Amino acid sequence: MTVALVTGSGGLVGGACVRRFADTFDTVVGIDNDMRAAFFGAGSSSRWLVDELRELPNYVHKDLDIRNRDGVATLLATYGTDIDLIVHAAAQPSHDWAAREPFTDFDINAVGTLNLIEATRQSSLEATFIFCSTNKVYGDRPNDLPLVETDTRWTLDPEHPWAAHGIPEDMAIDQSTHSLFGASKAAADLLVQEYGRYFDMSTGVFRGGCLTGPGHSGAELHGFLAYLMKATATGLPYTIFGYGGKQVRDNIHVSDLVDAFEAFHANPKAAAVYNIGGGVEANVSMKEAIALCEEISGKSLNHTYDDAARKGDHQWYVSDLRRFRADYPEWKITKDIRTTLVDIHDEGMPRWTSV
Repeated sequence: MTVALVTGSGGLVGGACVRRFADTFDTVVGIDNDMRAAFFGAGSSSRWLVDELRELPNYVHKDLDIRNRDGVATLLATYGTDIDLIVHAAAQPSHDWAAREPFTDFDINAVGTLNLIEATRQSSLEATFIFCSTNKVYGDRPNDLPLVETDTRWTLDPEHPWAAHGIPEDMAIDQSTHSLFGASKAAADLLVQEYGRYFDMSTGVFRGGCLTGPGHSGAELHGFLAYLMKATATGLPYTIFGYGGKQVRDNIHVSDLVDAFEAFHANPKAAAVYNIGGGVEANVSMKEAIALCEEISGKSLNHTYDDAARKGDHQWYVSDLRRFRADYPEWKITKDIRTTLVDIHDEGMPRWTSV
Protein backbone atom coordinates (compact mmCIF):
# COMPACT_ATOMS: atom_id res chain seq x y z
CA MET A 1 0.00 0.00 0.00
CA THR A 2 1.26 3.47 -0.88
CA VAL A 3 0.27 6.38 1.34
CA ALA A 4 0.58 10.13 0.87
CA LEU A 5 0.18 12.28 3.97
CA VAL A 6 -0.84 15.94 3.62
CA THR A 7 -0.98 18.45 6.46
CA GLY A 8 -3.27 21.44 6.09
CA SER A 9 -5.44 19.32 3.82
CA GLY A 10 -8.33 21.79 4.03
CA GLY A 11 -6.18 24.63 2.71
CA LEU A 12 -5.37 25.78 -0.79
CA VAL A 13 -2.19 23.72 -1.23
CA GLY A 14 -3.19 20.78 0.92
CA GLY A 15 -6.56 20.37 -0.76
CA ALA A 16 -5.03 20.47 -4.24
CA CYS A 17 -2.45 17.89 -3.19
CA VAL A 18 -5.13 15.56 -1.82
CA ARG A 19 -7.15 15.70 -5.05
CA ARG A 20 -4.09 15.03 -7.19
CA PHE A 21 -2.60 12.28 -5.03
CA ALA A 22 -5.95 10.50 -4.74
CA ASP A 23 -5.38 9.43 -8.35
CA THR A 24 -1.90 7.98 -7.78
CA PHE A 25 -1.77 6.71 -4.18
CA ASP A 26 -3.73 3.90 -2.56
CA THR A 27 -4.52 6.09 0.44
CA VAL A 28 -4.26 9.82 1.11
CA VAL A 29 -4.25 10.85 4.76
CA GLY A 30 -5.14 14.48 5.45
CA ILE A 31 -4.46 16.40 8.67
CA ASP A 32 -6.51 19.55 9.26
CA ASN A 33 -8.30 20.94 12.33
CA ASP A 34 -9.64 24.13 10.70
CA MET A 35 -7.32 26.50 12.54
CA ARG A 36 -7.89 28.86 9.62
CA ALA A 37 -11.30 29.71 11.11
CA ALA A 38 -9.60 30.46 14.43
CA PHE A 39 -7.09 32.72 12.70
CA PHE A 40 -9.38 34.63 10.34
CA GLY A 41 -12.98 34.00 11.39
CA ALA A 42 -15.76 31.66 10.37
CA GLY A 43 -15.95 33.12 6.87
CA SER A 44 -12.48 31.73 6.18
CA SER A 45 -13.18 28.24 7.47
CA SER A 46 -11.76 25.41 5.39
CA ARG A 47 -14.47 22.93 6.43
CA TRP A 48 -16.22 23.23 3.07
CA LEU A 49 -13.16 21.84 1.31
CA VAL A 50 -12.62 19.07 3.85
CA ASP A 51 -16.25 18.02 3.36
CA GLU A 52 -15.64 17.75 -0.38
CA LEU A 53 -12.45 15.74 0.14
CA ARG A 54 -14.25 13.27 2.40
CA GLU A 55 -16.21 12.17 -0.68
CA LEU A 56 -13.01 10.72 -2.19
CA PRO A 57 -13.06 6.96 -1.62
CA ASN A 58 -9.39 6.68 -0.61
CA TYR A 59 -9.16 9.80 1.56
CA VAL A 60 -8.74 9.46 5.33
CA HIS A 61 -9.22 12.64 7.36
CA LYS A 62 -7.59 13.27 10.73
CA ASP A 63 -8.79 16.23 12.81
CA LEU A 64 -5.36 16.57 14.40
CA ASP A 65 -3.33 19.55 15.62
CA ILE A 66 0.30 19.32 14.50
CA ARG A 67 1.30 20.76 17.89
CA ASN A 68 0.17 17.43 19.38
CA ARG A 69 3.54 15.69 19.30
CA ASP A 70 2.29 12.31 20.53
CA GLY A 71 -0.68 12.40 18.18
CA VAL A 72 1.53 13.13 15.17
CA ALA A 73 4.02 10.42 16.14
CA THR A 74 1.23 7.88 16.63
CA LEU A 75 -0.34 8.67 13.27
CA LEU A 76 2.91 8.26 11.35
CA ALA A 77 3.75 5.09 13.24
CA THR A 78 0.36 3.69 12.22
CA TYR A 79 1.20 3.94 8.52
CA GLY A 80 4.97 3.59 8.93
CA THR A 81 6.95 2.68 5.84
CA ASP A 82 3.81 2.68 3.69
CA ILE A 83 4.09 6.47 3.69
CA ASP A 84 5.86 7.41 0.47
CA LEU A 85 5.25 11.16 0.40
CA ILE A 86 4.55 13.87 2.96
CA VAL A 87 3.54 17.39 1.99
CA HIS A 88 3.62 19.71 4.98
CA ALA A 89 1.30 22.61 4.13
CA ALA A 90 -0.20 23.30 7.57
CA ALA A 91 0.78 26.67 9.02
CA GLN A 92 -0.23 29.90 10.67
CA PRO A 93 0.15 31.88 7.43
CA SER A 94 -0.22 35.58 8.31
CA HIS A 95 2.58 37.90 9.43
CA ASP A 96 0.00 40.33 10.84
CA TRP A 97 -1.70 37.63 12.91
CA ALA A 98 1.60 36.26 14.25
CA ALA A 99 2.24 39.46 16.18
CA ARG A 100 -1.01 38.94 18.10
CA GLU A 101 -0.12 35.47 19.38
CA PRO A 102 3.62 34.80 18.96
CA PHE A 103 3.59 31.57 20.97
CA THR A 104 0.78 30.11 18.87
CA ASP A 105 2.50 31.13 15.66
CA PHE A 106 5.86 29.63 16.63
CA ASP A 107 4.36 26.47 18.10
CA ILE A 108 2.45 25.78 14.89
CA ASN A 109 5.03 26.82 12.32
CA ALA A 110 8.30 25.79 13.94
CA VAL A 111 7.49 23.24 16.65
CA GLY A 112 4.74 21.62 14.58
CA THR A 113 7.23 21.14 11.74
CA LEU A 114 9.73 19.58 14.14
CA ASN A 115 7.04 17.22 15.44
CA LEU A 116 6.24 16.10 11.92
CA ILE A 117 9.73 15.67 10.51
CA GLU A 118 11.03 13.88 13.60
CA ALA A 119 8.06 11.50 13.43
CA THR A 120 8.94 10.99 9.75
CA ARG A 121 12.52 10.13 10.69
CA GLN A 122 11.34 7.66 13.31
CA SER A 123 8.62 5.90 11.30
CA SER A 124 8.84 6.77 7.58
CA LEU A 125 12.50 7.52 6.93
CA GLU A 126 12.39 6.79 3.20
CA ALA A 127 9.44 9.10 2.52
CA THR A 128 9.85 12.25 0.48
CA PHE A 129 9.24 15.24 2.76
CA ILE A 130 8.09 18.46 1.07
CA PHE A 131 7.84 21.61 3.18
CA CYS A 132 5.88 24.68 2.11
CA SER A 133 8.15 27.53 3.21
CA THR A 134 7.79 31.19 2.24
CA ASN A 135 9.63 34.10 0.70
CA LYS A 136 9.25 35.79 4.09
CA VAL A 137 12.34 33.85 5.20
CA TYR A 138 14.25 36.61 3.37
CA GLY A 139 12.63 39.24 5.57
CA ASP A 140 12.37 42.69 4.04
CA ARG A 141 15.79 42.39 2.40
CA PRO A 142 14.17 42.49 -1.09
CA ASN A 143 13.19 46.09 -0.28
CA ASP A 144 16.87 47.04 -0.40
CA LEU A 145 16.94 46.28 -4.12
CA PRO A 146 17.03 49.27 -6.51
CA LEU A 147 13.44 49.75 -7.65
CA VAL A 148 11.93 51.91 -10.38
CA GLU A 149 8.37 53.27 -10.22
CA THR A 150 6.08 53.09 -13.24
CA ASP A 151 2.42 54.06 -13.68
CA THR A 152 1.12 50.75 -12.31
CA ARG A 153 3.96 49.04 -10.45
CA TRP A 154 7.34 49.01 -8.82
CA THR A 155 9.90 47.04 -10.80
CA LEU A 156 13.55 46.12 -10.38
CA ASP A 157 16.08 48.38 -12.07
CA PRO A 158 16.68 46.70 -15.45
CA GLU A 159 20.43 47.08 -14.95
CA HIS A 160 20.35 44.85 -11.87
CA PRO A 161 21.54 41.25 -12.47
CA TRP A 162 18.31 39.83 -10.99
CA ALA A 163 15.99 41.89 -13.19
CA ALA A 164 15.65 39.25 -15.91
CA HIS A 165 14.87 36.27 -13.66
CA GLY A 166 13.88 37.40 -10.16
CA ILE A 167 15.25 36.76 -6.68
CA PRO A 168 17.43 33.64 -6.26
CA GLU A 169 17.83 31.30 -3.29
CA ASP A 170 21.20 32.73 -2.28
CA MET A 171 19.70 35.99 -1.00
CA ALA A 172 20.65 36.27 2.68
CA ILE A 173 17.93 35.44 5.20
CA ASP A 174 19.32 37.20 8.29
CA GLN A 175 19.77 40.81 9.52
CA SER A 176 16.44 41.99 8.18
CA THR A 177 12.88 42.43 9.44
CA HIS A 178 10.95 39.21 8.84
CA SER A 179 7.78 39.59 10.90
CA LEU A 180 7.35 36.96 13.58
CA PHE A 181 5.67 34.75 10.99
CA GLY A 182 8.76 34.99 8.80
CA ALA A 183 10.96 34.06 11.75
CA SER A 184 8.91 31.00 12.69
CA LYS A 185 8.84 29.82 9.08
CA ALA A 186 12.59 30.41 8.74
CA ALA A 187 13.17 28.21 11.78
CA ALA A 188 11.08 25.46 10.19
CA ASP A 189 12.79 25.96 6.83
CA LEU A 190 16.24 25.44 8.40
CA LEU A 191 15.03 22.44 10.40
CA VAL A 192 13.82 20.66 7.28
CA GLN A 193 17.10 21.39 5.52
CA GLU A 194 19.08 20.11 8.50
CA TYR A 195 17.14 16.85 8.70
CA GLY A 196 17.87 16.35 5.02
CA ARG A 197 21.60 16.90 5.47
CA TYR A 198 22.13 15.36 8.90
CA PHE A 199 19.97 12.26 8.47
CA ASP A 200 20.19 11.98 4.66
CA MET A 201 16.44 12.34 4.24
CA SER A 202 14.73 13.35 1.01
CA THR A 203 13.59 16.85 1.89
CA GLY A 204 12.49 19.69 -0.36
CA VAL A 205 11.96 23.23 0.91
CA PHE A 206 9.77 25.31 -1.40
CA ARG A 207 9.97 29.03 -0.60
CA GLY A 208 6.70 30.22 -2.06
CA GLY A 209 5.87 33.61 -3.43
CA CYS A 210 2.09 34.00 -3.49
CA LEU A 211 0.34 30.65 -3.82
CA THR A 212 -3.17 30.98 -5.15
CA GLY A 213 -6.11 29.32 -6.83
CA PRO A 214 -9.85 28.69 -6.53
CA GLY A 215 -9.50 26.45 -3.45
CA HIS A 216 -8.22 29.33 -1.35
CA SER A 217 -10.42 30.41 1.57
CA GLY A 218 -9.07 33.94 1.21
CA ALA A 219 -9.04 36.36 4.14
CA GLU A 220 -8.01 40.00 4.52
CA LEU A 221 -4.81 38.97 6.31
CA HIS A 222 -3.93 36.10 3.98
CA GLY A 223 -4.72 35.12 0.42
CA PHE A 224 -3.98 38.15 -1.75
CA LEU A 225 -5.63 37.31 -5.08
CA ALA A 226 -8.41 35.10 -3.70
CA TYR A 227 -9.57 37.67 -1.17
CA LEU A 228 -9.16 40.55 -3.63
CA MET A 229 -11.41 38.81 -6.14
CA LYS A 230 -13.91 37.89 -3.43
CA ALA A 231 -14.02 41.49 -2.19
CA THR A 232 -14.41 42.88 -5.71
CA ALA A 233 -17.15 40.44 -6.70
CA THR A 234 -19.17 40.65 -3.48
CA GLY A 235 -18.69 44.27 -2.40
CA LEU A 236 -16.57 43.61 0.69
CA PRO A 237 -14.46 46.59 1.78
CA TYR A 238 -10.76 46.28 0.96
CA THR A 239 -7.76 48.21 2.26
CA ILE A 240 -4.59 48.71 0.25
CA PHE A 241 -1.56 49.09 2.50
CA GLY A 242 1.31 51.28 1.34
CA TYR A 243 3.62 51.61 -1.65
CA GLY A 244 0.97 53.46 -3.64
CA GLY A 245 -0.74 50.15 -4.38
CA LYS A 246 2.09 49.36 -6.78
CA GLN A 247 3.70 46.53 -4.79
CA VAL A 248 4.39 43.47 -6.93
CA ARG A 249 4.05 39.75 -6.17
CA ASP A 250 4.54 36.72 -8.32
CA ASN A 251 1.60 34.33 -8.04
CA ILE A 252 1.64 30.63 -8.85
CA HIS A 253 -1.57 28.71 -9.49
CA VAL A 254 -1.76 25.80 -7.09
CA SER A 255 -2.03 23.27 -9.93
CA ASP A 256 1.41 24.36 -11.19
CA LEU A 257 2.74 24.12 -7.64
CA VAL A 258 1.49 20.55 -7.22
CA ASP A 259 3.11 19.72 -10.58
CA ALA A 260 6.40 20.88 -9.01
CA PHE A 261 5.83 18.70 -5.94
CA GLU A 262 5.17 15.66 -8.12
CA ALA A 263 8.32 16.32 -10.13
CA PHE A 264 10.37 16.54 -6.93
CA HIS A 265 8.86 13.35 -5.52
CA ALA A 266 9.68 11.46 -8.72
CA ASN A 267 13.36 12.33 -8.28
CA PRO A 268 13.85 13.63 -4.71
CA LYS A 269 17.00 15.15 -3.24
CA ALA A 270 18.32 15.74 0.26
CA ALA A 271 18.07 19.27 1.69
CA ALA A 272 16.94 20.86 -1.58
CA VAL A 273 15.83 24.51 -1.43
CA TYR A 274 13.83 26.20 -4.18
CA ASN A 275 12.19 29.56 -4.68
CA ILE A 276 8.82 28.82 -6.23
CA GLY A 277 6.19 31.19 -7.58
CA GLY A 278 4.89 32.64 -10.79
CA GLY A 279 8.30 34.09 -11.57
CA VAL A 280 8.68 36.54 -14.41
CA GLU A 281 5.81 34.79 -16.24
CA ALA A 282 3.08 35.40 -13.65
CA ASN A 283 3.43 38.44 -11.43
CA VAL A 284 1.17 41.42 -10.79
CA SER A 285 0.97 44.65 -8.82
CA MET A 286 -1.91 45.51 -6.54
CA LYS A 287 -3.17 48.17 -8.96
CA GLU A 288 -2.95 45.77 -11.89
CA ALA A 289 -4.70 43.01 -9.94
CA ILE A 290 -7.56 45.33 -8.98
CA ALA A 291 -8.08 46.30 -12.60
CA LEU A 292 -8.18 42.64 -13.64
CA CYS A 293 -10.60 41.69 -10.84
CA GLU A 294 -12.93 44.54 -11.82
CA GLU A 295 -12.79 43.54 -15.49
CA ILE A 296 -13.45 39.84 -14.82
CA SER A 297 -16.20 40.36 -12.23
CA GLY A 298 -17.84 43.38 -13.83
CA LYS A 299 -17.84 45.07 -10.41
CA SER A 300 -15.89 47.92 -8.83
CA LEU A 301 -13.76 47.28 -5.76
CA ASN A 302 -14.89 49.09 -2.62
CA HIS A 303 -11.45 50.07 -1.37
CA THR A 304 -9.56 52.54 0.77
CA TYR A 305 -5.85 53.31 0.94
CA ASP A 306 -3.62 53.31 4.02
CA ASP A 307 -0.24 54.89 3.42
CA ALA A 308 1.43 52.71 6.07
CA ALA A 309 2.82 49.51 4.57
CA ARG A 310 2.61 46.33 6.62
CA LYS A 311 5.76 45.82 8.66
CA GLY A 312 8.22 43.58 6.85
CA ASP A 313 6.10 43.58 3.70
CA HIS A 314 7.76 43.29 0.30
CA GLN A 315 7.61 46.16 -2.15
CA TRP A 316 8.66 43.93 -5.05
CA TYR A 317 9.12 40.19 -5.06
CA VAL A 318 9.48 37.86 -8.05
CA SER A 319 10.87 34.33 -7.65
CA ASP A 320 13.82 33.16 -9.70
CA LEU A 321 12.74 29.69 -10.86
CA ARG A 322 15.96 28.67 -12.58
CA ARG A 323 17.26 26.38 -9.82
CA PHE A 324 14.12 24.26 -9.85
CA ARG A 325 13.96 24.23 -13.63
CA ALA A 326 17.60 23.12 -13.82
CA ASP A 327 16.77 20.08 -11.69
CA TYR A 328 13.33 19.44 -13.24
CA PRO A 329 13.42 20.81 -16.80
CA GLU A 330 10.04 19.32 -17.80
CA TRP A 331 8.18 21.49 -15.26
CA LYS A 332 6.64 24.77 -16.42
CA ILE A 333 4.21 27.55 -15.50
CA THR A 334 0.95 26.85 -17.31
CA LYS A 335 -1.39 29.53 -15.88
CA ASP A 336 -0.88 33.28 -16.12
CA ILE A 337 -2.39 35.84 -13.75
CA ARG A 338 -5.57 36.42 -15.75
CA THR A 339 -6.31 32.72 -16.14
CA THR A 340 -5.79 32.24 -12.41
CA LEU A 341 -8.15 35.09 -11.52
CA VAL A 342 -10.82 33.73 -13.85
CA ASP A 343 -10.53 30.35 -12.11
CA ILE A 344 -10.86 32.00 -8.69
CA HIS A 345 -13.88 34.03 -9.78
CA ASP A 346 -15.76 31.26 -11.58
CA GLU A 347 -15.31 28.65 -8.87
CA GLY A 348 -15.62 31.08 -5.98
CA MET A 349 -18.81 32.91 -6.86
CA PRO A 350 -21.23 30.05 -6.08
CA ARG A 351 -19.61 29.61 -2.67
CA TRP A 352 -19.36 33.31 -1.84
CA THR A 353 -22.96 34.08 -2.79
CA SER A 354 -24.38 31.08 -0.91
CA VAL A 355 -23.02 32.26 2.46
